[in-house]
Amino acid sequence: MKQVAGSMKLELAQYREVAAFAQFGSDLDASTQQLLNRGVRLTELLKQGQYVPMAIEEQVAVIYAGVKGHLDKLDPSKITKFEKEFLIHIRANAQDLLKVIREEGQLSPQTDEKLKTLVIEFLGVSSPKELYL
Repeated sequence: MKQVAGSMKLELAQYREVAAFAQFGSDLDASTQQLLNRGVRLTELLKQGQYVPMAIEEQVAVIYAGVKGHLDKLDPSKITKFEKEFLIHIRANAQDLLKVIREEGQLSPQTDEKLKTLVIEFLGVSSPKELYL
């Protein structure tokens, strides 16, 4: 979790700092706009329903997708839908991966690659029109 959340903390801190200044100016370069876009999506990922706890390994998988930029093209209003559908998918098709994440406590290069492949395949297969519109 520290591996995934560490970069998220930095990105969210940068997002909040830039967001405060961005409201005063209209000319934003591409990297600043990208930082703002990712920050919005990461903030959406962190929203969790009351009394709906999520296992650590599931949190890692979902946050991984956001931190690695796989959700950058998703409309922010679709992040919650992505999260629900992705969790259903990963619970049904990747229990072994969830177990490895839970037991190892960190992402090995092999686990990282498997998680990356899982996210990319899910985004490519799971009704992309619904998620991207």
